[in-house]
Amino acid sequence: MAFSEFRPLDEKSLIEYIKATPSLSSKIGGNFDDLKIKEVGDGNLNFVYIIVGTSGSFVIKQALPYIRCIGESWPMTKERAYFEALALKEHGGLCPEHVPEVYHFDRTMSLIGMRYLEPPHIILRKGLIAGIEYPFLAEHMSEYMAKTLFFTSLLYLSTTEHKRAVAEFCGNVELCRLTEQVIFSDPYKVSKYNRWTSPYLDRDAEAVREDNILKLEVAELKSKFCERAQALVHGDLHTGSVMVTCDSTQVIDPEFAFYGPMGFDIGAFIGNLILAFIAQDGHADQGNDRKIYKEWILKTTEDTWNLFHQKFTALWDAHKDGPGEAYLPAIYNNPELQKLIQEKYMKELFHDTLGFGAAKMIRIVFLLVNSGNLTRLTRGVFLYRRIVGVAHVEDFESIKEVSIRADCERRALDLAKTLLKKRREFVSISEVISAIKHVQS
Repeated sequence: MAFSEFRPLDEKSLIEYIKATPSLSSKIGGNFDDLKIKEVGDGNLNFVYIIVGTSGSFVIKQALPYIRCIGESWPMTKERAYFEALALKEHGGLCPEHVPEVYHFDRTMSLIGMRYLEPPHIILRKGLIAGIEYPFLAEHMSEYMAKTLFFTSLLYLSTTEHKRAVAEFCGNVELCRLTEQVIFSDPYKVSKYNRWTSPYLDRDAEAVREDNILKLEVAELKSKFCERAQALVHGDLHTGSVMVTCDSTQVIDPEFAFYGPMGFDIGAFIGNLILAFIAQDGHADQGNDRKIYKEWILKTTEDTWNLFHQKFTALWDAHKDGPGEAYLPAIYNNPELQKLIQEKYMKELFHDTLGFGAAKMIRIVFLLVNSGNLTRLTRGVFLYRRIVGVAHVEDFESIKEVSIRADCERRALDLAKTLLKKRREFVSISEVISAIKHVQS
């Protein structure tokens, strides 16, 4: 059976595809008699199949050139699968412990075959809502971010290698433009399809649109996002893009990957932990006030940055005389200067992390959609984010009592505005944790 042009697969044609693909059929020992196939894409965007046999298992993810639940009237680039596979392979090579292995990629079919993260793996966001502690989360995520960011930056790469990689990922322009609009534009203007917890947050939404200082800071972050190709970032590293067990952490879904500012990834993850912390009050009940769990989230947040800082600078020290061309040893040739450079670099990265994390938090509280200014294709991409839940956060939306949910969201917004506008005043993550506790008091 030939697959020389794109076609959406169903269960029958999927079996034929697997039979014709040795890298996949070998994962199940070539045995198709007792094969179990389950489609788990929820009917929204991609086809996602779990394939399980007696000899092995894997997942097939196929991107469509349109929104699956709408049809061809809402086109969407299927090239996102290419960038997702590329990022999975790159990050997987750098940190295989925390990225599922890619077994097969077919660009014509926009199809990825990869490791099946079997139960009890669940989405981290769902675990945080359920109040489950993950003792290795900070250790694992700091490891993933330190390795993937350091080894794709000019601290390790030559300028030639780096520019070639940047050029490759520049093709992911549609999803980058989507991020630009959703995070750095929509929350700060009037949009026809604005959505928030109304009427509770009506004044808060207006205040964001009227805050000149906030807009100035966001403009600076947008400039960095668009112009600074610092490292290969995941591009959407929230708690819904991480699957966990008590001793396993796996980063998935890097379809928004591009070369951008490191703080965008770190900030996205830390910002989502902060949101999970604030949302806990909405999930507390008489049997569990969540206070102990909230302390665990704060400790995990603090440990994530501190461990990242430790691991990233250790990699830098280990490779300071290597091929990286950011700071040539012939110029930065004494320990005192090297220390000054590193301290300056990490200080700016910390402030970027706070800024991008805060911008993500604001976007999450205000789900602002201005479809009138989008191209037809981009509208399809944006609708996808709304449909599959990337543009909202279950941490808040699963809080049933509206007034409690609005109170949590308001505290998250107030904190985000403080972090964004005053990020340069913070010198340590412990100070940030103190600010978070102050918002809660």
